[in-house]
Amino acid sequence: MPSHFASPYALRQAIRAGDFAANTSGQAPGFVQCNLAILPRDWAMDFLQFCQANPKPCPLVAVSDQPGNPLLAAAGEDVDIRTDLPRYRIWQNGALTEEVSDISAHWRDDLVTFLIGCSFSFEEALVADGLEIRNVSEGVNVPMYNTNLACTPAGRFHGNMVVSMRPFVPRDAIRMIQICSRFPSVHGAPVHFGDPQAIGINNIDTPDYGDAVTIKPDEVPVFTACGVTPQAAIMQAKPDFCITHSPGCMLVTDIPNSKLAIL
Repeated sequence: MPSHFASPYALRQAIRAGDFAANTSGQAPGFVQCNLAILPRDWAMDFLQFCQANPKPCPLVAVSDQPGNPLLAAAGEDVDIRTDLPRYRIWQNGALTEEVSDISAHWRDDLVTFLIGCSFSFEEALVADGLEIRNVSEGVNVPMYNTNLACTPAGRFHGNMVVSMRPFVPRDAIRMIQICSRFPSVHGAPVHFGDPQAIGINNIDTPDYGDAVTIKPDEVPVFTACGVTPQAAIMQAKPDFCITHSPGCMLVTDIPNSKLAIL
C-alpha cells in the first residue's frame, strides 16, 4: 500500500477498496480536505444554522443537493460519501455507538450531507513556506482538544469549540497566523496561542482526539478551530441518528486549495 497519494481520486479509490485506512493529513497535497456530518432531514436546518453561526469551527464547503443522495459531484469525480472516507463514526441519541469503514448499510433516504472545511488544507501552504508541521513530520494524527470557548447556539445545537494544535517557535507562529488568515474557508487564523489552560486545556500532552506531538522547549502551541466541533455539538444536541468522520479521517476532494485562498 503506498503511503502517499498525489491524486484525490486515486486516494478515494484506495479508501473505497479498503487499501487505505489511515488519517489523511499530508495526502493529495493541493486539494481541499473536508470534515463530515450527516444528519436526518429533520435536523438538517438546525445544523445548517449552527454552521452559519459558527463559521470558524464549522466552515461549510458543500451540502448534498437533496436528502438521500450519497453522491457529491461538487466535491469531485465519482465521490460517494458512503465509502470514500477512511473511517466513520455512527451516533445514536448523542452517543458514539460504532466506528466503521463503510456506511452503506447505515444509509437512509432522509440523510443530508454536510462537508466542512479542514485545517489539513492549509498545512500545504505552511509547508510550502518552509514551516514544519509536527503531526506530518512525525507521521501521526494532529492533536485535538476540547476547550471552554463557547460556540453560538443555533436551533437544537450548542457546545464548545474543539481546536487542533501545532507547535512553532514564536517567529514561525506569527508567519503561520499570516498564512492561515488567507484560508477562512478552512478555519482561517488561529483562535489562541500560548497557555493551553487559558482555553480550558489542562494537559496538552493528552489530546481528546488524535495523537500527541513533540513540543520543543522553545516552541509555543498554536490552536486552530477544528471541524471536530460539530461532533461535540452533536453529543450535546443528541439527534436520534448521525454519521460523522472519525477525527483525522477526511474526505479528500478534487477542489484545489487555491480556490479557497484569499490572495
